[in-house]
Amino acid sequence: MGGMSIIDWSVVAVYFAGLVAIVYWSSRQTSTTEDYFLAGRHAAWYVVGASLFASNIGSEHIVGLAGSGAANGMAMAHWELHAWVMILLAWVFVPFYYKSGVFTMPEFLERRFDSRTRWVLSLVSLAAYVLTKVSVTVYAGALVFKTLLPDTFGTPDNAFWVGAFTTVILTGLYTIFGGLRAVLYTEVVQAVVLLLGSFFITWFGLGQLGGWGELKMMASENAASFALWRPLSDPDFPWLGILIASPVIGIWYWCTDQYIIQRTLAAKNLKEARRGALFGGLLKVWPVMIFLVPGMIGWALHEKGLMLIPLGSDGAIDGDQVFATMVTSLLPEGLRGLVVAGLLSALMSSLASLFNSCATLFTVDIYEKIKPGMSQKHLVMVGRIATGCVVIAGLIWIPIMHKMAGGGIYTYLQAVQGYLAPPITAVFLLGLFWRRCTSAGAFWGMLSGFLLGMAKLTLEAINDSSGLSPGLFHSIAEFNFLYTSGVLLAISLSTVIIISLLTPRTPDAQVEGITYATLSAEDKQDIRASWDKWDIILTVVVAGLVVGIYLYFSFWLG
Repeated sequence: MGGMSIIDWSVVAVYFAGLVAIVYWSSRQTSTTEDYFLAGRHAAWYVVGASLFASNIGSEHIVGLAGSGAANGMAMAHWELHAWVMILLAWVFVPFYYKSGVFTMPEFLERRFDSRTRWVLSLVSLAAYVLTKVSVTVYAGALVFKTLLPDTFGTPDNAFWVGAFTTVILTGLYTIFGGLRAVLYTEVVQAVVLLLGSFFITWFGLGQLGGWGELKMMASENAASFALWRPLSDPDFPWLGILIASPVIGIWYWCTDQYIIQRTLAAKNLKEARRGALFGGLLKVWPVMIFLVPGMIGWALHEKGLMLIPLGSDGAIDGDQVFATMVTSLLPEGLRGLVVAGLLSALMSSLASLFNSCATLFTVDIYEKIKPGMSQKHLVMVGRIATGCVVIAGLIWIPIMHKMAGGGIYTYLQAVQGYLAPPITAVFLLGLFWRRCTSAGAFWGMLSGFLLGMAKLTLEAINDSSGLSPGLFHSIAEFNFLYTSGVLLAISLSTVIIISLLTPRTPDAQVEGITYATLSAEDKQDIRASWDKWDIILTVVVAGLVVGIYLYFSFWLG
């Protein structure tokens, strides 16, 4: 296995020197909350789109998705073909968000409903970011260090902890001082590095394996494990469960999650916001080819004895170490350094976005409510302190995450999101498109959905660690996570609808301009004026690519 040479480290150093320069410039442009949290609302469409892509594709994505490709073939590709959901974001959700002038999604919910709904979403989002996204991202980044630099710090375990703590602290520092402007503009660079690095991994991997035909033949011999669509009898990824859960998670993540929406709100106008979302969708099509396929290539190289991937405790290959192993085994020096820089930048990109979004949620949704009327300078300082607290919380959670994460962090992450997403998806969809939806319905629908989702997650954790006795709780713990998303969505929708019909209608003044039915003629004119033929063309291209990939991989194994 190849190691990191002086040339490789030089490439990494040059990359990070450029990053420091961007952060320094960003810090000098930051004085108000709009500067700090929304980059002054000056971002162009290509910056928004690249940032959407880079924020989504973090180290947990590269590491976990390649690992999923090695272990489950195309099963998780459905989550990577959510470019169609980004078309919904561009045409349906962004116009509402942008015209409302909000900083955060909880703020949007308060305008539509009331402060109770806002508080629920704010607190749950903060807890979810720290306990799932931050910890999983750091864990994945630490695995990269463990694989790339196993002997640099004495032992692989030492490399794991050094990598985890170093990247969290450095990322926290540059997010604290640079704000969203630093996050946005560094992500443009990171998106390019990510795409180039992953392309070369695929190129060299296929070259060593013997081409696409060889991979296809080997996957066909294991069709049950590598097919895009699985039978209903499949215990993990039945096709009906996929059709239910994937859209629920996709709409929550791409159309309602603060972590993503913050990127579109930073655009200079509605036209740039929409086009940025569409451009992000164009980039989002490619992870199947550049992250999932390399995982399958890594599995095939291991099976043929051309590359040695570390084994897990169950004797099977450790999927989460596939991508980093391919970097060190396949790439020439210099290029290896570029890809390592890409992996590190992916980790820092996702973490920086998370830290900044957490700071925004805390400052705008919690602190300003408790202490209104504070100066812009004071609120920026509070945002920086909040970011520091999130960094500390992430560090504290790493040892716990280290014990919890078994094989397949990407599947674990989608399962957790499958329990968090349904009530939020239900409330946002009904809030925007059903005028009769009331604040009481939204509050109880969201709260009941969250509590049931957390109950399912708790039972699963207990069952996995110590085992539950056969019975109702054991059955709930074992119930497929994909179907659970559908059940939670149905319960949340039913709760919102029933309580809304039993409670007084929301006054017209409160919902004016913030639901589809109450948009003014002027609003509709503004929205119509914000798009042209190029937006239509880009939409058709993105949709065509999604359909094409689905058609090919639905039948690729014969």
